[in-house]
Amino acid sequence: MSDERFFISESDLRALAADLLGAGTEVIAPVAVDACASPAAMASSECLRPGMEPEHLEYRSLTDASQLDLGRGLPVLSLKGYFLPEHEALCRWKQKGTTIEIEAVPTEFAPRVVLAAKPCDSAALAVVDEVMNWDDKDELWNGRRAATTIINLACPVVDESCFCTAVGAAPDAVKGADGLLTPVKGGYVFEAATGKGGVLLEAHQARLSPVADALTEAADADNANARAHVAANLDIDAGSVRDWINTHFEDPLLASLAIRCNGCGACSSVCPTCHCFDIVDEEEGVGRGTRRRCWDTCQAPTFTLHASGHNPRDDQHSRYRQRINHKFSIYPLRFGEVLCTGCGRCTRVCHAGQDLVEILEAIDIAARRPAEVTP
Repeated sequence: MSDERFFISESDLRALAADLLGAGTEVIAPVAVDACASPAAMASSECLRPGMEPEHLEYRSLTDASQLDLGRGLPVLSLKGYFLPEHEALCRWKQKGTTIEIEAVPTEFAPRVVLAAKPCDSAALAVVDEVMNWDDKDELWNGRRAATTIINLACPVVDESCFCTAVGAAPDAVKGADGLLTPVKGGYVFEAATGKGGVLLEAHQARLSPVADALTEAADADNANARAHVAANLDIDAGSVRDWINTHFEDPLLASLAIRCNGCGACSSVCPTCHCFDIVDEEEGVGRGTRRRCWDTCQAPTFTLHASGHNPRDDQHSRYRQRINHKFSIYPLRFGEVLCTGCGRCTRVCHAGQDLVEILEAIDIAARRPAEVTP
């Protein structure tokens, strides 16, 4: 991260967003949304549930800078959908006799800016970068990544389900991002983390001013307190967890993890690092169609169903074990990155009560247990 820091007031930060919008740049940011605004939502079970919050946060493309929500809550969904859409065209095709014409889709995108991103969400993009550039380069993913400048907003830690520090992230990290905003009295300490972040600051330097030492010290103290707070939620050795899972595939502990899981796949839907997709060809008339990819989940029974009818993961135990194995052992062993950033969304959304903090604590305890010695 750059050593140069600036101060920006909240009014100037909103004005910066307005400047970007006025220049025709898409600005994505947290927005407060009425959870029960539409008639359909009013009739949903969520709106009828006692204690339902009247508003929640979502990342949305701003139409006005006043929509920017700087309350530092956690958006319901991560930024993933802006880089790997829920469904998108990969190519279009036309068949003429025995020949097929392929029409490529655009892989370059207009510049855009994400303001006030959660550090766990930008870090997830950097983690998924690994698999998107593994044995082949995903041009759609990389095109969107290259076009986007991401500015994080330091997180005060949402609740006890957060555990970013246990998986190598932090509430003030800039992994996957280009800059960081840290709230201080009267505004924010604003610093660039990459060249793209520096370009953004340079272009809007009129909105910035020198920052007093007292404010940078306050920002550093708040960020240190947040790191200590989230570290208290979960303290594990991710390397030991990785190695234990890798060598205990049939362990009863792993077999017990899915007792509460009903395989709905909600955890995969809200996860910022789950990236599995299916590919389908959709006919759109005689001899023409579109090849699309759509989000999928390893928690669905059909995910590994073979054409023969055989399913190597034919029960929910094996499917949930695969989720834990992939995130905390398979992916780290291949890419050196845990496929999780500790956002806690999977725990919060699970109606069955699956708690990833509890699960990782149990595995960590097992990993620390001395191995039994055979006489």
